[in-house]
Amino acid sequence: MSLKRSATADKEDDEISTDDEDYTPYIPIKQRKKMELLKIKKKLGHVAAIKGEDLLKADSSGNEEEKEPVKKLIMDDSENEDNRDVASNEENEISEQDLGPLAQVSLLDQHSVLKKKAEARKETDREKILKEEEKILESVAEKTALMGVAELAKGIEYTEPIKTGWRPPRFVLEQPLEKWEKLRKKHHILVEGDDLPPPITSFKAMKFPQPIIDVLKKKGIVTPTPIQIQGIPTVLSGRDMIGIAFTGSGKTLVFTLPIIMFCVEQEKKLPFMKREGPYGLIICPSRELAKQTFEIIKLFGDCLSSAGYPALRPVLCIGGMPVKEQMDTINRGTHIMVATPGRLMDMLDKKMVTLDVCRYLCMDEADRMIDMGFEEDVRTIFSYFKGQRQTLLFSATMPKKIQNFARSALVKPVTVNVGRAGAASQEITQEVEYVKQEAKMVYILQCLRKTAPPVLIFAEKKQDVDAIHEYLLLKGVEAVAIHGGKDQEERSRSVEEFKRGEKDVLVATDVASKGLDFEGIQHVINYDMPEDIENYVHRIGRTGRKGQWGVATTFVNKSVDESILLDLKHLLIEANQKVPAFLATMESETEKYLDISGEVGCSYCGGLGHRIADCPKLQAMQTKQAQGIGRKDYLAHNSADW
Repeated sequence: MSLKRSATADKEDDEISTDDEDYTPYIPIKQRKKMELLKIKKKLGHVAAIKGEDLLKADSSGNEEEKEPVKKLIMDDSENEDNRDVASNEENEISEQDLGPLAQVSLLDQHSVLKKKAEARKETDREKILKEEEKILESVAEKTALMGVAELAKGIEYTEPIKTGWRPPRFVLEQPLEKWEKLRKKHHILVEGDDLPPPITSFKAMKFPQPIIDVLKKKGIVTPTPIQIQGIPTVLSGRDMIGIAFTGSGKTLVFTLPIIMFCVEQEKKLPFMKREGPYGLIICPSRELAKQTFEIIKLFGDCLSSAGYPALRPVLCIGGMPVKEQMDTINRGTHIMVATPGRLMDMLDKKMVTLDVCRYLCMDEADRMIDMGFEEDVRTIFSYFKGQRQTLLFSATMPKKIQNFARSALVKPVTVNVGRAGAASQEITQEVEYVKQEAKMVYILQCLRKTAPPVLIFAEKKQDVDAIHEYLLLKGVEAVAIHGGKDQEERSRSVEEFKRGEKDVLVATDVASKGLDFEGIQHVINYDMPEDIENYVHRIGRTGRKGQWGVATTFVNKSVDESILLDLKHLLIEANQKVPAFLATMESETEKYLDISGEVGCSYCGGLGHRIADCPKLQAMQTKQAQGIGRKDYLAHNSADW
């Protein structure tokens, strides 16, 4: 028996009564019509939906025999309205099933349409997020300018920067602006401001005297770093400046060398009398950083005086030291004062020192003092100035919110940025390891084997610092510890022993993470992940300095907040570091919007793993303001620091 059925047999099957429920046609009518329509479509080259009228018009060159089945189909439909509706529905269904509503549109065009629709939806989401962020920024923005109380009350506003006697060399001024831009681009220097000073690539061209250049050479500093190439000429020109560069990039020299030269110039013109001064004021967030800055100024001042230049009298004003020693220098007349905010405000309040002739103010790690509610302290210090001042703000981490607020205290400021604010140094190998809380202490000993000493270990809490210190001593490791709960004498002794190489390990809270420069640190261990990513950047910045490579090992576990881990993940990606599997799998809902509006990450704290709406630092600040909780260890565990 042949399996091939004739058209007559098919027609007979159609006419068979449907009363026989068991009978099933070999080819159902719906499928047969579908086959006929597809066959006609193929022959006529028809590309529209399967309509009888369209099919007749599709190919005028087709012969009548090919079109006959279609004519027959249309006539059959016209004889019975119900049948026509059914056939029409079947044809539409066939067309949509087989060809789809976009059968005539190419895949590339379909992709373009879908992409535009997705972008439109994304833009709507972005606009919504941006509006929400603007409202949040407005709610947390400081409404009062960062200026002295007297200046605000009298409406005093300075419009022109302070004039200095320094001028760039003629050969630099004669260079075309294109060459300056090319030089900045070469060193990845981003500059904002009006009438930008030129970048200068040698200390000799900056007109520093030979004794200073000789000392720099002894320290291994032959050519300026990128922040120094643009920053030192800016400061020497008398311009207000915001300096942002990664840790270990040489920011300290940018503000110390110019103030030394300014004070030498003033002393030559008219020697300082008793109780006169200071001419320059440098404010640091911690005693250790203030002491380090003071020693640098004293080193350069001594080398100048030994070469026949006027002797400079710098003074260090920090808590934990006798006021009498500091007052002896102040009473003889001081040129430069390096101070922590607490001791400085105390001395200003008691009229032990005045800022009547002070014309130079620098705040190192400025975001630490402006942030976390210290605006009033800084504003109070500003109110003691009797005239216009040159104001300099420096930090490795300074979010846009802090930069915008700080500009209210500056006159035509120049912002010098080397790399992204808050970025980690590329010369640090960052290793993040998952370690259970109970295994951290033992694992420290394994980590100490990674590199030779000296090694820095950071912990968030004072009790953890003491516990780690005691454990290392029991294991025979030469270690010292510092935190805000120790007296100044012990802190100074520990730092000095560590710097001299007498001790191999220094265990500390974040009081040692801001700006301190220890020679040859090859390894930094974070016993715990800090509460915000800025502190992490400062901590690991104690290694990988001055062109040397370093290693940073960080312990994390399930106790670490997810938002901090997301910030850490994106920081590792930005620095081209290996991202552990447990971090790589973490994602947030707002992660796809991290780069909207040209702003990367959070505009409040600078974290890369979230936006301002999810900022844990902002939430913590608002909670502390509501509850009146005290400041953190690295800010004010010892009130004399502030």
